[in-house]
Amino acid sequence: MSGRRALIAALVVLVGVVHARASSERAAHKFSAEGLAKVSDYIRNEVATGKIPGAVLLLQQQGKPVYYEKFGVRDVATGTPMSADTIFRLYSMSKPITSVMAMMLVEEGKLSLEDPVAKYIPAFADMKVGVERRGDGSKVALTLEPQQRPVTIKDLLRHTAGLPYGATGGSAVRELYAAANLFNSDLSNADFVAKLAALPLAEQAGTVWDYGFSTDVLGRVVEVVSGKTLLQFEKERLLDPLGMTETAFHVADPAKFPRIAEPMPEDRNISPTTEVRDIRRPVTWESGGAGMVGTIGDYARFAQMLLNGGTYESRRYLKAETIALMASDRIGPETGIVRDQNYYPGGGSGFGLGFAVRTSVPPGTSWPLGEYRWDGVGGTFFFIDPEDDLFGIFMVQTPSQRGRIQLALKTLIYQAMGR
Repeated sequence: MSGRRALIAALVVLVGVVHARASSERAAHKFSAEGLAKVSDYIRNEVATGKIPGAVLLLQQQGKPVYYEKFGVRDVATGTPMSADTIFRLYSMSKPITSVMAMMLVEEGKLSLEDPVAKYIPAFADMKVGVERRGDGSKVALTLEPQQRPVTIKDLLRHTAGLPYGATGGSAVRELYAAANLFNSDLSNADFVAKLAALPLAEQAGTVWDYGFSTDVLGRVVEVVSGKTLLQFEKERLLDPLGMTETAFHVADPAKFPRIAEPMPEDRNISPTTEVRDIRRPVTWESGGAGMVGTIGDYARFAQMLLNGGTYESRRYLKAETIALMASDRIGPETGIVRDQNYYPGGGSGFGLGFAVRTSVPPGTSWPLGEYRWDGVGGTFFFIDPEDDLFGIFMVQTPSQRGRIQLALKTLIYQAMGR
């Protein structure tokens, strides 16, 4: 029955998306010149006050740019103006791309959302779940318990696999993940997942939305099923056909090094122990969760394909019903899934198969239900608004200012639409 309910829910979303697309010419909210001027003023002030070196913002509605502006410089050290071909670290904006690759394989019947991950990565069958228990003298001990059910492909897509990023000062399992230093391990996807599988799961599968390495494991599953490296499969099936020629896992051509965007010199820390990655250096790890680099033009093609319901320039990449399934909440109250203490989608949003999904309207606004989106720790973010036939992409490199800027910009953008 749960599978049938999920199918019905996806069809309801699909009908809504199709209706929104069909009526967008007459119903889409339009931008005001005054509202967009406030957007520009805000970004210019961020540059002028030294919070960010520069940025690019694209708002594209009904297939055409309605706002496309470049601000400041790529790098304060060189003073080179920001440009359309500037290359950014995408970090977690890699996740939607990896998720789309997995759903291509689902459509082809080569992968199922209900498949155990162990079917493709056998070590997952032996993973235990770390549970903290208090013993004598109130001491906390970490015990390892069997999985109550296997981790599935769906768990990887919706971050309910029990695979956190880990941090010091957290739970005992998170301490183990932090100590493993996985982010700084330049391994192949196969070796990375083998190292990860030697750690315990933080929770039983399907019980907690816990943001972490799930999409990296999904990238390895894509490799196993496709018989290719993640980048080879992405280039063959998505990047090259879409014309995403600048999207990769590092910048291989030294002639392109001057086009790389850099944060402010004092704003390079992703965590207390990790700086923004040097994307000039070749890497072995093709991190499906956080490793890609690219330009705003490349990501715009990807976003337009999603907004179009899986097509771009007469080529179909996914079915419309697959996009609808990905862009519908998979962790709602009916699932019983708990949200971790950080819960990055924020209040009023659920999570689908690769995206945060707006499920309620913020107080005092008329922001659209069904908007789906994600961002990256380096500062980039994108959103897709099917109701208004709109997508937006903001490219910037600022780990420390990203949350504040994203909220302020999204508010100004929707105000500019009268929402």
